[in-house]
Amino acid sequence: MQTILGSGSAIGNLLAKELKNFTNHIRLVARKPVKVNADDELFPADLLDKEKVEMAVKGSDVVYLTVGLPYNTRVWEWDWPVIMHNVVSACLKSNARLVFLDNVYMYSADEIPRMTETSPLQPPSRKGRVRTQIQQIMLDAIADRGLQGLIARSADFYGPSVANSPLAITVLDEFRKGKKAFWQVDDSKLHAFTYVPDAARALAMLGNTEDCYGEIWHLPTSSEKLTGKEFITKVAAELKCKPDYYVFKRWMMKLVGIFVPIVRELGEMSYQYDRDYAFDSSKFENRFSYNPVSYAEGIREMVQASV
Repeated sequence: MQTILGSGSAIGNLLAKELKNFTNHIRLVARKPVKVNADDELFPADLLDKEKVEMAVKGSDVVYLTVGLPYNTRVWEWDWPVIMHNVVSACLKSNARLVFLDNVYMYSADEIPRMTETSPLQPPSRKGRVRTQIQQIMLDAIADRGLQGLIARSADFYGPSVANSPLAITVLDEFRKGKKAFWQVDDSKLHAFTYVPDAARALAMLGNTEDCYGEIWHLPTSSEKLTGKEFITKVAAELKCKPDYYVFKRWMMKLVGIFVPIVRELGEMSYQYDRDYAFDSSKFENRFSYNPVSYAEGIREMVQASV
């Protein structure tokens, strides 16, 4: 039995499909889970409820924690530690291995131009401090309580049907509306994006490879070096529209953030756009002889899926 906690998202749905290469026993857990494969087992649960989490995990061999919380700092600070404690406890009780899908918010701002699995942790944001805290809960359980677990980190997501992708929200969706695209802070800086089908496939591979546990892994991400302007140009070319855009400067974010909560939440993360953002996944690529999808192909798939 392999169980996805937080099914229903773009990554959760694709992961459920990928796991069919390893098992016919897949359990999807969410507040309102929906089948991806015809024989999926559905288990409705709130991950803040410790007893429900224990019931959801019971009988599992591998558990994937892929849940996404609302992009709100206070929600993260309250809910994430509870969820991680509940999941770790349930996995220990059921002797299940845990695969945690993480992001890069815990890395020092100085590491953003050259992120590797060994980059120092010194988060400059409240959200980053939450990610550091919940990672430590899991690492402590691995070191002191016998948990078998691994952490898989991703750069910003993009790909087909990924509604919360920065590349979709600020570029593709705006072009689709006949508006100008926009880029945060500085369009001349490099940025990396992880293609969600690559991420889902890699999660399934990691979860089913015993010697990968006890480690941190960067999910496969193209090493091509593209600036914000170049990403916008590529999306526009696929859409056959003019690459018109503007740069959403910090002062604009502060002003708009007074009235728009999500922009206010994005403000503290804007440091990821005022410098190059490079995500090294060579550890995974070398271990599994894996070639990430190119940006040209990934953007083409993303655009075609939006038609």
